[in-house]
Amino acid sequence: MAISTFQRREVKFMLSKEQYEALLPIVHEYMNPDAYCVDGKEYGIYNIYYDTPDNFLIRTSLEKPYYKEKLRLRSYYSPAAPDSSVFLEVKKKIGGIVTKRRVAMTLEEAEAYIQTRVHPYYERFIDKQVMQEMDVFLNFYDSIAPRQYISYQRAAFFGKEDSEFRLTFDRQITERRYDLSLSKGSYGSQIILPDQRLMEIKIPGALPMWMSRALSELCIRKVSFSKYGTAYKNFVRDSVTAARSEERKIIYA
Repeated sequence: MAISTFQRREVKFMLSKEQYEALLPIVHEYMNPDAYCVDGKEYGIYNIYYDTPDNFLIRTSLEKPYYKEKLRLRSYYSPAAPDSSVFLEVKKKIGGIVTKRRVAMTLEEAEAYIQTRVHPYYERFIDKQVMQEMDVFLNFYDSIAPRQYISYQRAAFFGKEDSEFRLTFDRQITERRYDLSLSKGSYGSQIILPDQRLMEIKIPGALPMWMSRALSELCIRKVSFSKYGTAYKNFVRDSVTAARSEERKIIYA
């Protein structure tokens, strides 16, 4: 069962259709498609985010603290079967540096672990160590449960000269706060426009000169954007709007 560890800076940009189409040939000149992009095609990413009943983790994240963390379950297939391989991930951001620890298990094992804290069987010490980290997280946030579904289509690239330099383009970002299982399909509301791309640069060091030049020439500017955060803010907005509508009905009844 696989485990991965990441430590890097992540910088986000929202691209128009014109900016995306102008940047893509430059990206292909300096970068190769990710292994998941079979024949250069996009692939799907499907996530369940966990939070407390009062949405403490996402509310804290939106305040942009020096330290924040989140727990999510990720699949590259939709809908996932009980025996499908998924990844349970703890992602932390400390002073702008992102670290991610994740461990693979089946969907059935993951959902059972969240509910019962019973570990899947692992032989490697490193797998057991990550599961201990998961235990600490879940014991601290003992009322945690599935709160948000997020999926999207991704095109990913890595640098030809520096394979640690990664670039992703996400579209069709879909969210819902019901049917919170990866065993369900990908459906819900869209949180960016159909012709937009959320670009994310993932890099451990300095930005390559060619990318800096392309961003400047195409007027591509950095944005602060969280998929889960945007979905949660939309949920709060819609809840407030619905409550006010009900109040008006009562007043004018």
